[in-house]
Amino acid sequence: MRPLRWLFFASLLVPGFAGSNSSDGLTVRTITGVYTGLIDPEFPDVRQFRGIPYAEPPLGDRRWLPPEPLRPSRRHSYAHRFPPPCPQYLSRNLTVWNSNITNFYIRLYGQDSTAGAMAQTSSEDCLYVAIWTPLNATADSNLPVALFIPGGSFNKGGVDVPYQQPAPWVQRTQRHIFVSAGYRVNIAGFPWAAGLETQNLGILDARAALEWVYANIASFGGDPRRITFWGHSAGGVAVDMAAHAFRDDPLAAGLFLQSGTAMVNVSYPDNTHTNFTFVARNLGCDFPSNPTAELDCMRRVPMALIQNFVGAYKDNKTASDLAPLTQFQPLPDNRIVFFNYTDRALRGLGPPAGVPALVSTTANEQASLTKYPLNNVTAGPYQARVDNETVEVFVCLASNTTRARFLTNETTYRFQYAGNFSSVTPLPWMGAYHASDVPLVFGTHATLGQIEKVTAFERDVAHRMQDYVLAFMEDPESGLSRKGWLPWGETGVHHHAMLRFGSGGVVARNVSADEIDDACILGREYNSSP
Repeated sequence: MRPLRWLFFASLLVPGFAGSNSSDGLTVRTITGVYTGLIDPEFPDVRQFRGIPYAEPPLGDRRWLPPEPLRPSRRHSYAHRFPPPCPQYLSRNLTVWNSNITNFYIRLYGQDSTAGAMAQTSSEDCLYVAIWTPLNATADSNLPVALFIPGGSFNKGGVDVPYQQPAPWVQRTQRHIFVSAGYRVNIAGFPWAAGLETQNLGILDARAALEWVYANIASFGGDPRRITFWGHSAGGVAVDMAAHAFRDDPLAAGLFLQSGTAMVNVSYPDNTHTNFTFVARNLGCDFPSNPTAELDCMRRVPMALIQNFVGAYKDNKTASDLAPLTQFQPLPDNRIVFFNYTDRALRGLGPPAGVPALVSTTANEQASLTKYPLNNVTAGPYQARVDNETVEVFVCLASNTTRARFLTNETTYRFQYAGNFSSVTPLPWMGAYHASDVPLVFGTHATLGQIEKVTAFERDVAHRMQDYVLAFMEDPESGLSRKGWLPWGETGVHHHAMLRFGSGGVVARNVSADEIDDACILGREYNSSP
């Protein structure tokens, strides 16, 4: 793939576009504009730049096209408001996410989380980053940087998610910069329309965000040579896919694949473009033999109408009745998304060389993703099914990714989060559910929700996790080894090393990754509460 590193060269052409030049440090000049941030009194030592565009808005004729670079600009904007999430539908069907752990949901400002409609806060103009820095960071600080791509099953998610805003962590450490980026999801990001040359637009959005950060983060005090490209869940899948697609020009110094990697099972391409055409035909764009006319017509349809049709169709169908309309998600094209990542590693075409990775899971991942136990919420779902799905969907993902990376001698660190803390786990059976590690790393476990339930042990686990992730950001190759956390490998006493957080009253302990991987490789019983 040809990179879009237009911004780096543009910086050579626009004099004075680097650094912070206001007396209070809240106005920063970038290549693409001048932005004034703010300070939230709750986090007085953190600068927040809540909405900075990284690409042109994908509106009108740009709908369903790859992200287009912004032109160099001196325009001044106030980055005080978080950006809208990309278009997404709020299912009326109950889930743990829209009923019990809504701090993982985009902010809705009064709209019901089970509205059965497109989120009123979402918009096609959504390709923005938010940036958090220490208050005293300057263009000379050279701090390590995290670029976070949120999860949401490629259906939902965004920057303005309460649990995923890291001001508490930056306030505590004062040693790193955190960036979060929005990207297109569902049919807006993965249309697979016959009239398009490029389909996996959400993955390209993640890459475009990385390129903007690489070119501009020094102005905020960040070191472009130390960017950790980090994604959670579907965001981890997007990060890993983008890293493989641009393996010859990775830009990132490290990858953090948190409960998601490119090894996820993806469907084969919809070569007949059935899904997009089905939506188009039902919205008045019936051009069965003219893909160009179909696409042009669909670009004139309001996005809310498209989202509401797709979402309502799924709400009204059982899983077995969804054909011909299936989920719009990454599909292999062998340019951006590949059919077989293990095969590519065997052929020497694996992940970018010299870019270490941190690969993680939680102990009871699928508890928050399996069918919602509507008639037995207190007892929860059938645990044997949860365990089987955790192994199939997440453990095998981490195990296969680790082994594929080993084939090309790439450094990989593994961890498992196994904590069960009532402040972030409203129902005890959820345990260390999918995403339950996020508020501990971001520090939001102690600033949102049931704060009075945060224990000293939970704080210790959270701080240790934060410190380890920061050590990886500072030096992805050796930062963790120096703290006693060994990379996964085939030699030595701890050859399949993994760190486990929050189990059995122990903050962190070294264990063998085989304890979980063998459930995938050898079919051994899986322990969701180690």
